[in-house]
Amino acid sequence: MSEGSGIRIRRVELFERPVTLRLPFRFGAATVTGCPQAFVRVEVEQSGRAFTGASAELMVPKWFDKSPALTHEQNFEQLREALRIARAHYTACGDTLSPWRLSQHCGEAALAQAVALGLPRLVAQFGLAQLDKAVADAALRAAGRGWVEGVQQGVLGDPFHAVLTLRRADRVLLRHTVGLADRIFDTDAGPDPQDGLPATLEAALRTYGLTHFKLKLSGKAEADDERLARIAELLDAQGGDYRVTLDGNETFADAQALAAFWQRLRAQPALANLRSRTLLLEQPLPRAIALKTSVAELDIEVPLILDESDDHPQALAEGLALGWRGISSKACKGIYRSLASATQLARAPQSGLLLSGEDLTCQAGLAVQQDSLLASSLGVTHIERNGHHYVDGFGRAPELESASFQAMHPGLYGPLGTPARLQVHGGRLDLSSLHGPGFGSDAIPCWASLQPIH
Repeated sequence: MSEGSGIRIRRVELFERPVTLRLPFRFGAATVTGCPQAFVRVEVEQSGRAFTGASAELMVPKWFDKSPALTHEQNFEQLREALRIARAHYTACGDTLSPWRLSQHCGEAALAQAVALGLPRLVAQFGLAQLDKAVADAALRAAGRGWVEGVQQGVLGDPFHAVLTLRRADRVLLRHTVGLADRIFDTDAGPDPQDGLPATLEAALRTYGLTHFKLKLSGKAEADDERLARIAELLDAQGGDYRVTLDGNETFADAQALAAFWQRLRAQPALANLRSRTLLLEQPLPRAIALKTSVAELDIEVPLILDESDDHPQALAEGLALGWRGISSKACKGIYRSLASATQLARAPQSGLLLSGEDLTCQAGLAVQQDSLLASSLGVTHIERNGHHYVDGFGRAPELESASFQAMHPGLYGPLGTPARLQVHGGRLDLSSLHGPGFGSDAIPCWASLQPIH
C-alpha cells in the first residue's frame, strides 16, 4: 500500500466485556480479581471497498495509572475515555492515509487531547494503540496479507519495514507469570477453583512443561527474599534448565534500594542458581524517576529494562543514555511503539540490548494472538503470558465465540470438543495459524454479546 492508496475510516465502534479472574493477580501494590476487556471494531474504505478490522485488550487497573487515590472503576473509566477520544479523532479524519500516517495524524492529536484533559500518557496511549491495531487488521485484510508479510511489504506505510526484517515464528516459548499472590507448592494454602487448570506454580510447571518464568517483586526486602527462596527451591528441584526474569513493577523507591536488593540476592547461597539464570530485571524504579536516574554504575549483572516508563517516543533513547539495556514490547502501548523500539535497538551501537515480550494479562482471542504475533515477529523468543493462568479460557465469552476461535486456531486452543483454553505444549505456544490475512486472527468476537462503550 502506498501513501496514495491508503485507507479512509468509515466507522469506529467500541465495546467491552467483563472478565472475572479465576485466581487473584497481585502485582506491585495492586490485587486484581476482575476487570473489563475492551474491543474495537473499525470499518475502513479502500478503493471504494469496505474492510473491517478488530482488536482487544484488557483494561487492567493500577498499571496505566498507579495512583492510590483512584479506585479500579476510575482506572477503567480513564481507559474508556482514552478510547472515546481516539475514536473521535479517527472518525473525524476524512483523509485517505496509510495506517501509519493515520496514527501520526489522528493518533497523536488524540494523545495530545487526552493528556491536556489530565490523563497520564500511558493511559492516553491506550486509546490510539487499540485503534491502530484494528486499523492495521483492516488494512492487512484489504491487502490480503498477514502481519509479517504485510509489514515487510510496506502495507502499513510505516518507515520501520525498510530497516527491520520481521520473523515468521510458528512457535514461541511461554514465560509464565508468578504473581505475588500465587501459591508456589501444591501444599501451600490458598485458593483453588477446582476447574481443571493449575492453581500453583508447581502444578503449572508439571502441566505445561514450562522452562521460562517471570517473577513479580514487591520491593519489600524480607517478603521478596522469602518468596524468591521458595520459588528457587521448586525450580532448582523440578525446573530443569530454567530461566527467569524479575519484574519490579516500579516498587523500589530509588537506585539505592534497588542496589541493596541485588546485594541481598547475591549474598544468599540458596538463590545463587536462580540469580545465574536471571535474564533481566524489568522496571524496578517508578516511572517518575526512572528516566532521571543513571543505573549504569549499579553493581547489577543482569540488564535493566523499561516498561511503564515507555509513555513517549524518546523513552528508549533516554533510558539507553542512563544505562538501561532495553524495553518491553506490549501491544497495549502500540504496535508502532514496538516497531520503533525494535528499529532503535537494531541501530544502537551498544551490544547486549533487549526487546522483551511482556503481558497485560492478554485474554484468549484477539488480544493474546495479536500481542504474541507482534512480539515474536520482532525476534522475541519467549513472551510473558498470564491470561491463561488467571482466566479460564475465553471467560464469559459465548460458546459460539470460543468455538469459532478454536476452529480457526486449533493449535493455539485445542480441537473442538475440548475446553477452549490456551494450549501450552513443552512450554511453547503454537502460532502457526496466525499468519493468514489480517492481524493475527481468522476469527472475530461475537459483537452482539458485547456492551457498547458510548
